[in-house]
Amino acid sequence: MNIDFSKDLSIKSLFPQTEFEEKVISFLKEWYSDSKTVSVQTSGSTGTPKIFEIEKDRMLHSAKMTCDILRLQKGDSALLCLPIEYISGKMMVVRAIERSLKLVIKTPTSTPLSGLNEEIDFCAMSPLQVENSLDQIHFIKNIIIGGAAVSENLKKKITQTLKHSITQTLVYETYGMSETLSHIALKEIFPVSEAYFKVLGDVEISLDERKCLQIFAPKLNPERLQTNDLVELKNEREFRFLGRIDHVINSAGLKIYPEELESLVKKEISNELIFLGIKDERFGQKLILVIEGAKTEMLENKLSTIIYPSKNHHPKEILFLEKFPRIPNGKIDRRKLNETVDHKN
Repeated sequence: MNIDFSKDLSIKSLFPQTEFEEKVISFLKEWYSDSKTVSVQTSGSTGTPKIFEIEKDRMLHSAKMTCDILRLQKGDSALLCLPIEYISGKMMVVRAIERSLKLVIKTPTSTPLSGLNEEIDFCAMSPLQVENSLDQIHFIKNIIIGGAAVSENLKKKITQTLKHSITQTLVYETYGMSETLSHIALKEIFPVSEAYFKVLGDVEISLDERKCLQIFAPKLNPERLQTNDLVELKNEREFRFLGRIDHVINSAGLKIYPEELESLVKKEISNELIFLGIKDERFGQKLILVIEGAKTEMLENKLSTIIYPSKNHHPKEILFLEKFPRIPNGKIDRRKLNETVDHKN
């Protein structure tokens, strides 16, 4: 189903053919209702899932920031392929409304661009969706990737795929959360590979005493948002994500940021992987690398070539699991994975 927000729209004239299209129309009815707010569900990737109300005006401000930075114009096309229950999917619809875009609606799958044979001006996708759509991403002019960190391996694949393409595709990694109404910062992946996220609009950033990111964006959220994300500030507009403070592993007195090690290893292998700290009498926490998929000789050979920052950053054990536990939006459930590995040890 396609919805052209550049023309007069009557929700009654829309006839959904799928369950997902019904959900989109249900959201549109909520959006065009007299209520000043809409309900949004958090993903639960960093805590217990919850539902909260967000003012429509704040969502429109967030949408305008994104549309402005990507220079989207009235009549441009956008592809919705993310769950409408979460802020990521809802904001794609709101961006289409705010900028009068033509919205192409596809039921969210891990291969959202399957069968696509037309150019799309804008699309938001998860890393897994991009990974499974590399042969089609040249059809999209502006891609933002969110929901999980973009691995170095995937960045390489994106660059290798697009560097010989005759089309001009811009690809960005996003930083944000439900409370910031999707992203508040972008980092270009292609054609330029940037190291730091750049905040949008009038968003202000700072550090707390733990060196975790604080966000002040009153047009998005009236409260100063305190994150548990350890970051390095380059200046008042740019930052580099180091990892979540609640993921930090204390092994033999050394604080280890698992996200940094994951990024290092993913330069060599494409499998999903997680570094965990398991309780250990000798080390306090024993550093373990868990890899999704079957153990192969090729994988073991690639793993043996990785140079870690120090011997204490080298995993004491490497485990292979056929399938990682995930939450409904596809993110890896670190807590369940930690429990699974803990039981195995």
